[in-house]
Amino acid sequence: MGRMVEEVSASLVREYLSRKGLKKTIACMDEEFPRSSSSINSREDLRRLLHLEGLYKKNKVQEVPFKTLLELIVWHRTEESGSTKRKQHSNIDTQAPGEKSQANLTTDSSAIVPSDVSGTDDCTADLVQRKSNVSSQDTLTSPIGMDQFAEKRSSISASHRSRSSRIQKGMMAGPVLSSSLEGSKKRVTRKPAGSSLLSAKGGEINDNDAWIKGMSHSASLNSMLPQKAVPAPPAYWEKLDDKPSEGRPPARNSGGFQTDHRVKPQSHIQTLEMSPTDTDVHMSTLTLDDIDDEEEELCGLARPPLNHCLSLRTFDSHPMDLPTATALKELLFGSPVRCFGEEWKCQSFCFSDKPNLGYGIVQKKGGPCGVLASVQACVLQKLLFEYTESSSALMQMQPSQSQRTRCLGLAIADILWRAGDRRKAVVAINSRRQQFTPVGHYKADGILELITCSTVDSLEELRRLLEQNISQFEWGPFGCILLTVSAILSRSIEGLRADMDVPTTTLIGAHGYCTQELVNLLLCGRAVSNVFNDEMRLESGTGIYTLLKGVSCRSDIGLLSLFEHYNICKVGDYLKRPRHPIWVVCSESHFSVLFSLNKNLNSDLFDGMTFDLYYYDGLANQQDQIRLTVSMDSSKMAAGGDCVDSDLVPPLEYCIRTRWKNAEVDWNDTEPIL
Repeated sequence: MGRMVEEVSASLVREYLSRKGLKKTIACMDEEFPRSSSSINSREDLRRLLHLEGLYKKNKVQEVPFKTLLELIVWHRTEESGSTKRKQHSNIDTQAPGEKSQANLTTDSSAIVPSDVSGTDDCTADLVQRKSNVSSQDTLTSPIGMDQFAEKRSSISASHRSRSSRIQKGMMAGPVLSSSLEGSKKRVTRKPAGSSLLSAKGGEINDNDAWIKGMSHSASLNSMLPQKAVPAPPAYWEKLDDKPSEGRPPARNSGGFQTDHRVKPQSHIQTLEMSPTDTDVHMSTLTLDDIDDEEEELCGLARPPLNHCLSLRTFDSHPMDLPTATALKELLFGSPVRCFGEEWKCQSFCFSDKPNLGYGIVQKKGGPCGVLASVQACVLQKLLFEYTESSSALMQMQPSQSQRTRCLGLAIADILWRAGDRRKAVVAINSRRQQFTPVGHYKADGILELITCSTVDSLEELRRLLEQNISQFEWGPFGCILLTVSAILSRSIEGLRADMDVPTTTLIGAHGYCTQELVNLLLCGRAVSNVFNDEMRLESGTGIYTLLKGVSCRSDIGLLSLFEHYNICKVGDYLKRPRHPIWVVCSESHFSVLFSLNKNLNSDLFDGMTFDLYYYDGLANQQDQIRLTVSMDSSKMAAGGDCVDSDLVPPLEYCIRTRWKNAEVDWNDTEPIL
C-alpha cells in the first residue's frame, strides 16, 4: 500500500511538471527517482484512479480552468474546507436556543462511532470531530454537560486510536459512510483485507468470484450513498520490493477485460494486500498521455476498458561480459579503449513537442543521425501505413503520446527482428547495476558495463519485451546506444563482419558519425557496405575478383543519397523504390527523412503530374512542417536547368532528382535549406 501511494504521488508530481512545461525538472526527477513498472503515465488513468472525473468536468466549465490534477485536488480541498466551515457557522447562528439543545442530543448520538464499525475512514473521523466540537459549546455550560463531554471525548480518542491501528494493518479500505447514516445501518463485521478479493485453492486466483463478492458486499452500502461512477472490475496489487527498478514502463494495451486465471505459488498469494474497493486500475496497464483536454474528453468516450489481464512478463536475460563488450567496442570504434561521445550518451528517441511535428524524433547533437533517421522512418511506416487509427493521413501526423510511443516500440521490434534474420532478436536493457569489472585494455564508459541482454525467438515476444522496456529507449538515458547494441547482437558480431566488404570496418566513423554499414543494418537487416542491388564483382584480369555486397531485396524503407548526384555511388531500385514512400536522405554528412502520404507514389509518374513530399530533420530545430510540391516537367527542366546557379540549389533537391529525374521542387513559401 505504501509503495502504491508513493507511485501515485510521484505520478501526480510528474503530471504537474509536464503540464507546466518543466522538462528539465522532470528529467532531474526521473534521474533521482526513476520510473518503475508501477508508475502511472496517463492523465486519464490517474484521474480515474483518484476518482476525479466529476471534479474534472466541473473544472472544465470554469472561466479559467486549472490545467493540472494537483491543482484540481488542492482547489477542491480548499473549497470543501471553506464551505464546511461556512455551513457550520450558518447552522449554529440560525438555530433557536431550544433547537440547539435538541440538535446537541442528536449530534451526541451520531458522533460516537464504535471502533468496530465497517466503512469508516479519516473523512468520517473529521466529521465526528467537527460535530463533537459544535455540540460541546452547549454541553459545557452545565456540570452534566461537562461530564458528558469528557466521557464523549475519551470515547472518540479511543476510536481514533483503534482506527489508526487498523489503517496501519490495512483494514480501513471500503466505502465511506456519512455519520448521519451510521445510526440507521446495521453493523457489518469487517473481514481481513484481501479475504473478499481472493479465493485460493491450490494456488489459483479467481478474480471473477472476488469481483462478485466485492460488488455484493458494497451494493448494500452504496445504496445509502450518493451515486458514483460504476468501478471497473478489480485488479489485485502485487507488493513491490524495495530494490531499484530496471526502468520497465507500464504495459500499454487498449484491449477489453478478460477473465484471467493464473496458477501461482502460495507465496505469491500472500503478497496480495488490497480489496476490490481500494482501486479499480492495475498499475501495470497505465500510460501517460499528455494530450489536450478536448482530445482527452473524446478519447475517454471512445477508448475501450484497459486490459487488466496484461501483466509484466519476466524474460530470460544474461549480463554483458567483458569479452562481448570488448568485441562491441572494436566493431563500433576499432579499439576497446575508445568510448561513446557525449552526443551518443545524451541521445534517446524522445519526440518533438511542436504542435505539427509530434511524429518527429528530436536529435540533440550531431553524430547519431543515421540511427535516428532510420528509426524515424520506421516510426512513420507504422504511424502512417500500418497501425493507423484515423482515415485521414494528416490526422495521423498529429499522434497522441501513447500512439507514437506504441509505434516506436513496433518500429524497434521490426528493426531487431530483421537484424536477427527473422528468427531471433536480442534486446539490450540498462540494468543500472555493473555487470562485470573492466580489466586490461578495456576502458569503461559507464554504459556497456550496465547492460543485460534478453533473447527472444518470436516477434510477439519481442514486441512484449520492448513494450515493457520502451521508456529506456524513448526517455533514456542512452536509448540510442541500447538500440545500436541490440541490433548488433541480434545480427551477431561475426555475422556483421561477414556482411562488410572489409571486415575491419567500424560502425561509427570520424566525429561520431554513423557509417553506411550501420544505416544498412537498421534499414535492411544486413551491415553491407554498398547501396546498389545484390552483389557486384570487380575482376582484376588474373582470375581474381573482389566481391562487393549490396542490398539483397526490396526494402520497406528507401534511401536517397547526394553522393549519387555526384556519381560517387549508385543507389539501386531496392532502396529507391521501397514498399512504403519513405526515404532516409544522406546529404552533406547528415541523415534526415523524406516521406509522402501517397501510398502509390512508387508507381511510374508522367510529365505534368504533381505530388507532395514532407521533409523532417531532427537536428535542424524545425518549428513547423516542411511540405514540398514536386512537379514532373521535363521541358521546364531542360529549358531552365542551366540558368540556375548550382550554389543556390538546395542539396535536398538534388537528392530528389536522383529518384525523379525531371522533378521541379516548390518549397511552398518555406525557406529552402541550403
